[in-house]
Amino acid sequence: MKKYLLLMVFPFLVMGCQTQSKYDQLNLEEITISELQEGFENGDFTIEDVTAAYLERIAEKDQNGPKLNSMLYINPMALDVAKELDSELREGKKRGPLHGIPVVLKDNIDTYDMPTTAGANVLKSSVPDQDAFIAQKLRSAGAIILGKANLSEWANFHSSFSSSGWSALGGQVHNPYDLTRNPCGSSAGSGAAASANMAVFAIGTETNGSITCPSSANGLVGIKPTVGLLSRSGIIPISHTQDTPGPMARTVTDAATALGTMVGVDSSDSKTLESEGNYHSDYTQFLNADGLEGKRIGLWTGSLGGHFRVDTLMHETVRLLESKGATIVEVDQITQENAGGASFQVLLYEFKDGLNKYFASLGDDAPVKNMDELVEATLNDPEEMRYFDHDLLIQANEKGSLESKDYQDALQRMLRITREEGIDRVMDEYELDAIIGPTGGPAWKTDLTNGDNFAVSSSSPAAQSGYPNITVPMGFIDGLPVGISFFGRAWSEPELIEIAYAFEQASNVRKAPKL
Repeated sequence: MKKYLLLMVFPFLVMGCQTQSKYDQLNLEEITISELQEGFENGDFTIEDVTAAYLERIAEKDQNGPKLNSMLYINPMALDVAKELDSELREGKKRGPLHGIPVVLKDNIDTYDMPTTAGANVLKSSVPDQDAFIAQKLRSAGAIILGKANLSEWANFHSSFSSSGWSALGGQVHNPYDLTRNPCGSSAGSGAAASANMAVFAIGTETNGSITCPSSANGLVGIKPTVGLLSRSGIIPISHTQDTPGPMARTVTDAATALGTMVGVDSSDSKTLESEGNYHSDYTQFLNADGLEGKRIGLWTGSLGGHFRVDTLMHETVRLLESKGATIVEVDQITQENAGGASFQVLLYEFKDGLNKYFASLGDDAPVKNMDELVEATLNDPEEMRYFDHDLLIQANEKGSLESKDYQDALQRMLRITREEGIDRVMDEYELDAIIGPTGGPAWKTDLTNGDNFAVSSSSPAAQSGYPNITVPMGFIDGLPVGISFFGRAWSEPELIEIAYAFEQASNVRKAPKL
């Protein structure tokens, strides 16, 4: 399927590549949203030119050459959309801040013009009737959806162990800094594609670490917003309580720009009702290079100790933050109890409930009608069972309804531990503006036999509470990027963006991978 779509766009690639790619001719390496907008307005290039260049790069670097394997599907209408946007621009019309900007979506986000699969064979031909709410918002802002990114199957909630970035439908995504290493998290394809300049930015989703970890491992800025800031309707779910989409970009500015285009109350997602009065349509107003001055930031020491070189990098970063006017306060604990067991039960219950509702939303064309059929189809598919047991599908299917006492108790326990007795308590006690920790360690060697090897992570407090988390490149270890996470209270995106931007401007460590 993906080869067919690629060759439909670029038949000349079958006969051999040009001596210099259109991408190189247009000098698109690491180009930003504002630079593209300026180029469109000045006539330096057209939207069609830029779109064609990115599609050519995907064909040359992702599906051929290094074979990054970050993409599952290419939008066959992308060039037609680009021509339409060029025409509108010539007429003085501009849809929004993303007019003509190429983006890729994680392939658990519904699009009416391409399959949405979660990487599973059973959904390989499933094309929803309409876009997800955030996909509609992106198109309304002028974005061009180039295609759908490969991902960890079922957003990595499928097996007792797994390899991040692997799906039965798409195979294994590779890290662009070292193709033998893992891109991390379920938004692996989104992270690899954005980092390797296959698009200007990408959209991922997170339940726990699946925006922040691939952003860190691929040298990106990732914003995991407060749950409810962005709609989840039309996104294949894991957890109604923890799931959120978010932007993954090469700069804080681009990530903030993308974030503002997707906000809004959605009647199909009750969580977004809580965002009313708490969201901004323009988060770039909070970009402040002096944003660290006077800030009190908690260093979560519990996130240290997993990798001595990451710890060294973190302590160097602390000194940089202090030099820019921040006061760093050590915080040994965020939660006084472990919320992991409660969170896991919440995910199992909500995964079953959410998937059954998603399958129902597909109507008569749904390839499976419920979790029973999904489990049966998966366990009888040799390709699905080649590496991993899909035990989490089985465990989730054995759960009862969301009315059960076990579920309700687990949900209340998780939120109590991580919110009022967790992040909120710590920030009140130490009078903090944000909390920091290393997002992750350097990418491990991909291993389909033994699965993932997480040594460092700080995502759980923000993930389990549903609070915001922003990761920014912090440095490199043996050529592999490592990020720092800034997280805090619900709806504190403005403060976190200010702090993250100030750190980015002071550190400026992002380097593009050499493909």
